[in-house]
Amino acid sequence: MTLGDRISADLQLRRTSMAGSSAPAAQSFTGRRVVITGGTAGLGLALVRELLDRGADVAFVARKADGVVRVTQEFGRPHGVIGDVSSKEDIHRIALQVLGALGGLDVLINNASDLGPTPLQLLADTECEDFEHALMTNVMGPFRLTKALLGSLAAAAREKGGSVVLNVSSDAAVTPYGRWGAYGASKAALHHLTRIWEQELASSGVRFISLDPGDMDTAMHAAAVPDADTSSLKRPEVAAREVADVIAAALPVISPEVGITRSAEGA
Repeated sequence: MTLGDRISADLQLRRTSMAGSSAPAAQSFTGRRVVITGGTAGLGLALVRELLDRGADVAFVARKADGVVRVTQEFGRPHGVIGDVSSKEDIHRIALQVLGALGGLDVLINNASDLGPTPLQLLADTECEDFEHALMTNVMGPFRLTKALLGSLAAAAREKGGSVVLNVSSDAAVTPYGRWGAYGASKAALHHLTRIWEQELASSGVRFISLDPGDMDTAMHAAAVPDADTSSLKRPEVAAREVADVIAAALPVISPEVGITRSAEGA
């Protein structure tokens, strides 16, 4: 069982045990520096809001300048970075701007995703360019950005006892849904990449988590399944709280008085 599996199982157990009782306050991210890709819509936007509310110093990345300006003006505090994670040429500039804004990094959330062709196509009918773009966004983008930021994440792990890379996955990474070929294959690669990194870098203090947030009421889901019953879909803000809880469980708790006190996972 991977770290992400253990944390997710523990989180579900705690939710079950809290049924019928008032839930504890969300764990603070005060003192944590977080970057979120795809931060102007859907889950990414909800994560910006959630982590700001929990006290994190947040930077977010998105392709379109107008979206970056809008979110920055809406919240006031986050650092907006214009860049395309699918573009190799953008990665180091994104990393430099993130580190320049935050002064280091404790948490990287690789959330930006690409569906491939829309409407969804059978794999045999998928254009090579559409498949390639899904791979560049969903696999190579997170791989390159993580590599570019790994030194800062490792430094934070040494200083504070741990840091986290969370890669947003999907049930399509493990279940072969028809017409979801480009997306599913790319998310499967990202999921396995995360597990390998978790194994290879376990001694570094940098934790790697692959997490499926579930089907959400977002523009991306609407593009994939236009006739979906939105009332049956999870709200992005609910998913954002769950993602933040998983990350918090993987980080050591920091007390303002005494510094690092314990791992939330092992609490």
